[in-house]
Amino acid sequence: MGDALPDAAMDAVQKRLMFEDECILVDENDRVVGHESKYNCHLMENIESKNWLHRAFSVFLFNSKYELLLQQRSATKVTFPLVWTNTCCSHPLYRESELIEEDALGARNAAQRKLLDELGIPAEDVPVEQFIPLGRMLYKAPSDGKWGEHELDYLLFIVRDVNVNPNPDEVADVKYVNKEQLKELLRKTDAGEEGLKLSPWFRLVVDNFLFSWWDHVEKGTLKEAADMKTIHKLT
Repeated sequence: MGDALPDAAMDAVQKRLMFEDECILVDENDRVVGHESKYNCHLMENIESKNWLHRAFSVFLFNSKYELLLQQRSATKVTFPLVWTNTCCSHPLYRESELIEEDALGARNAAQRKLLDELGIPAEDVPVEQFIPLGRMLYKAPSDGKWGEHELDYLLFIVRDVNVNPNPDEVADVKYVNKEQLKELLRKTDAGEEGLKLSPWFRLVVDNFLFSWWDHVEKGTLKEAADMKTIHKLT
């Protein structure tokens, strides 16, 4: 854990998003209870003292060879800079199109928006109806002394060949991995090799769900694996 950056040192783009983006506050049953700025939602003092919990999504995008697209978060990200994670991780915002709960449509709309913002993937490459919501998990993770995450995370899978043009404000690097390459990345991370770090939410998905769900990706049976009724409380 490094020392938290003072606000004055925060990257200008990230600072704007921190104050302009309004996250959706929910209770532990995923009922909307309000909204707060991304900045306030990610302050550990609010997470700890007010138990603020916000909605999030995590996209796992596979190509037609069933390889998973990973991203390395940019060095300017306020939380978890330079860690490797799944394709795209962000928040539905407190706006009409992203508050729709039926079939997780709000989260899917947000995912399409952020895949363009972060990875330059055009909306037509990732139609909203192609995202398959597989489950929801609730977790808490400090990033440093000041910032952290407390999220109710929608896990969205999609199998599409896409054009990727990463936004350097958001993404430092990208790569596709197969199962064995991901297992090697996990081994290196656990061994402390090459300074590799994984995001805590990605690691929770990997350790609890990912490889069995990946089998469903390859078999074309993802919808059989979906369970959107349960909220998995993971730490």
